[in-house]
Amino acid sequence: NGFFHLHCEDPKFSLGSSACPSSWPYIDVNVGTMISADFATAAVLISFGVVLGVTSPLQLIIMTVVETIIFVVNEVIGRDFIGAVDAGDTIFVHLFGAYFGLAVVRVLYNPEHAKSEKEGSSYSSDLFSMVGTIFLWMFWPSFNGGAAATGDAQQRAVINTYYSLCSCVMAAFAFSALVTPSKKFSMEHLQNATLAGGVAVGACADMMLT
Repeated sequence: NGFFHLHCEDPKFSLGSSACPSSWPYIDVNVGTMISADFATAAVLISFGVVLGVTSPLQLIIMTVVETIIFVVNEVIGRDFIGAVDAGDTIFVHLFGAYFGLAVVRVLYNPEHAKSEKEGSSYSSDLFSMVGTIFLWMFWPSFNGGAAATGDAQQRAVINTYYSLCSCVMAAFAFSALVTPSKKFSMEHLQNATLAGGVAVGACADMMLT
């Protein structure tokens, strides 16, 4: 990830010029590169969620290496050449990770997987997943605001993400009870839908939303 980010943020300047100094052949380790690495890892983890139970450990390692390379190339093209704005990396992380995982599953598809007794969740897996969901919910504003410009834009990103998450939680609980035959909350709904607001607002989190 660090190697492929050896480019100037502004495409008008070349890497190594006075306007864009380079530390080649070394990779800088700072807050910016750590956030960038965090986003690359998140894309792979999203793809993991799609391919769990379908791939072997070796296939996961190969997928991780290939996806990281394609992820960074896609981000460089989108940000530097197309000029896409995506403060919370909804487009470059979440959408990319989801579609990449779907592509891998389509290639490795086996009808026998759907008949497996291990298909589905258990009480313990649901419990641990819910704990993870709570941590993700709490730290999602920093995820969306971390890459935003320091100052007002970063503050807007945090506030907009909190508003979006709160409204999403209320809607998730209401509709979960509404669509479930037993009229009870579904753990699977809450694990996923309560975080959807943070993902949805990510691309425009640092903008003036009304």
